[in-house]
Amino acid sequence: MAETNIIAEPGKQEIIITREFDAPRDLVFKACTDPELVAQWWGPRGTTTTVEKMDARSGGTWRVVQRDAEGNTFAIHGVFHDVTPPERVVGTNEYEGMPGHIVLETETFEDLGNGRTKMTDHLVFQTVEDRDAMLQPGMKEEMTSTTELLAEVLQRQISQKQAAPAR
Repeated sequence: MAETNIIAEPGKQEIIITREFDAPRDLVFKACTDPELVAQWWGPRGTTTTVEKMDARSGGTWRVVQRDAEGNTFAIHGVFHDVTPPERVVGTNEYEGMPGHIVLETETFEDLGNGRTKMTDHLVFQTVEDRDAMLQPGMKEEMTSTTELLAEVLQRQISQKQAAPAR
């Protein structure tokens, strides 16, 4: 099983998350920008995600609402600044429970060959304190759970494509 690596050096404003997937780069990119697919994996296990808006183009906006098992809701929104298929997505995200604390996120998708892709998610926070708040207990497990769900969605997409009759 692929491992999710999370780098968060003390005193820095960033978190870098990497994961390799047994899926081609164009599919990993699509899973991160297609609202129907994002809703299937975004957030840790036990949450349901509703993608209210996802206009994945430079200048487009997005908004996602998550509901946990206790019925609590969490909304996050942002702006896409650069969308370069299938290589990169740059944008902002802002948790609506903490307005004004905006994170700059750059996702890159590296083709490793043989149908494998390395995704790197580079998050830059406004302050070290904001970054540290994100690293609360259990956050690493939540991030790992999210990338595991993404891997499952990718495998389902590959299986469906393989099972589809040739045209």
